[in-house]
Amino acid sequence: MEYKEECMREGMQIEDVNIPVEQKVRLLEALSETGLKSIVVGSFVSPRYTPQMACIDELLRRFRPKPGITYTALVANPRGEERARAYSPPLTLEREPVPYLRCHLCDVFVRRNFNRSQSQEIERWPQIVARAREKGSVAAGIGINAAWGSNFLGPFTLGQRMEMLGRQHALWEETGIPVTHVSLGDPMSWNFPHEIEETLRAIKERWPAITHFKLHFHNARGMSMPSTYAALRSLEAADTVYLDGAIGGIGGCPYCGNGRATGMVATEDLMHLLERMGIATGVDFDKVIDCVWMLEEMLGRPATGHVSKAGPCPITPKEWYDPNMPLVETFEQARHFRLGPKAYEKGQRPWKEPISKPCVA
Repeated sequence: MEYKEECMREGMQIEDVNIPVEQKVRLLEALSETGLKSIVVGSFVSPRYTPQMACIDELLRRFRPKPGITYTALVANPRGEERARAYSPPLTLEREPVPYLRCHLCDVFVRRNFNRSQSQEIERWPQIVARAREKGSVAAGIGINAAWGSNFLGPFTLGQRMEMLGRQHALWEETGIPVTHVSLGDPMSWNFPHEIEETLRAIKERWPAITHFKLHFHNARGMSMPSTYAALRSLEAADTVYLDGAIGGIGGCPYCGNGRATGMVATEDLMHLLERMGIATGVDFDKVIDCVWMLEEMLGRPATGHVSKAGPCPITPKEWYDPNMPLVETFEQARHFRLGPKAYEKGQRPWKEPISKPCVA
């Protein structure tokens, strides 16, 4: 599994609060200390539509990169790529591992977001295939966005997903380039775990050579975590899955109609799930949670993740809660898992006598 932290880019792009660049530098450097290995620092796009990215040049000049971490940025066009090259290193100029054929199942969304139609996306496929052939590509990818449904056109069926992927696969097959990668995106939060499982199993059964799965879920309807879990359960040890999310669960696309309510999977929640599943993440939860709290101060509002509020499950005796801690009612008091007894020192203790040890029948 490979995970990409998107707070600095997709997380912040939907925020309208004015965040000073020095605060962004502080957050990026703090994220670099958490154990996360891949961080997207922002995007080289027009600040007219994405004002949070106006300071990306200054951010990259001022922050101190940490060795061993891959820093990337979204590049939307040749001008953006030229700007990004000026900061490489520390930026890694990301290239997709294989050439992809992609399109959106929702024509309305792609028109709103990219000012082009689904038909125009499909018209580009022969050019992509021809370039791949010229370059001697030995593997290829297929992909769909708005894969499970649209706020403008309603749900899409498994048949629609497989039909579009099948058209792409056939083009690569005609060229003799094997398909090993698939990309499934969900900008409008139509993912549900049973449909994720159904889709992945159908892909694996029809095209067993596909072993690389890039999944991009949003969380407007609270399904990104269960959908991610379903994906992990559906794939095999030989498969590679590429996931992304943002600390605090922030993020979203202004073109989908849900604004900041869209959200992403919260990094701290997903890492907690992975650890409980026995998948080592190398993440320092205290540091990740400190980053979420820092982010909340910057935004002036609570983030939407959960582990940053209640803490990770207390596994070891050292982490167990004090049986005589007072009543804990507020979010502030709940921070005792990180701040200690001072978080709840004025709370009430209505029980008659101290609890020395559990009474087990």
